[in-house]
Amino acid sequence: MHEKENSLATKLAQYGSLLALVHVVAGCSADAPQQQSTLREENAAASVVPAKDTKLVVAFGDSLFAGYGLAQDQGFAPALERALSAGGVKAQVFNAGVSGDTSAAGLQRLSFVLDGLARKPDLVIVGLGGNDMLRGLSPEATRANLDAILSELDKRGVRTMLTGMLAAPNLGADYAAAFNRIYPELARKHGATLYPFFLDGVVGRRDLLLPDGIHPNDRGVDVVVSHVAPQVSGALDE
Repeated sequence: MHEKENSLATKLAQYGSLLALVHVVAGCSADAPQQQSTLREENAAASVVPAKDTKLVVAFGDSLFAGYGLAQDQGFAPALERALSAGGVKAQVFNAGVSGDTSAAGLQRLSFVLDGLARKPDLVIVGLGGNDMLRGLSPEATRANLDAILSELDKRGVRTMLTGMLAAPNLGADYAAAFNRIYPELARKHGATLYPFFLDGVVGRRDLLLPDGIHPNDRGVDVVVSHVAPQVSGALDE
């Protein structure tokens, strides 16, 4: 394992000790219906077509994308849009995050989200699998679902970016080995831009997390976005 991966693993071990995984999962799941309703309303609003010189980016994921526990303008999608603008990239970032979503739930709603947009997006950022891991679901099933999501985006000719997760250490070495390789292997298979660990720079930092110990607060979101935005900009330029 490389030095950076060792550092991430150490932080993740600290991270796992800060939270009760079952409580986190239950909280995310309870919030999902409300988030799904919000997503439908926002999808209707997405009929407003961005200007021709404005890129359309879709942030398709779970609570980490949805902005769980944050004000509407503090989540990942609006923060990413601001960061891209500050970097000279004109982009509209559509929030297609739903709290509690597993990779299977994401696969089920993918076509609904894409078909509800007024035009084909320039980039879809896929951030799913964290809830699969927290629930101890089969890594093979997670891989299959993410593979199907990326395959559908390939079929539609949509450029993709994949944000990864790492398995919590309490799930064991075998589970971690199977889960952690999903993201780099699928990114290679589908030619997707990869950001290996979405919570890099935030995990284990209680000052950057909500009281639940897992979701970034507004300052944490800014840290994540400062790392992700350059890769998004690069993917849009390809």
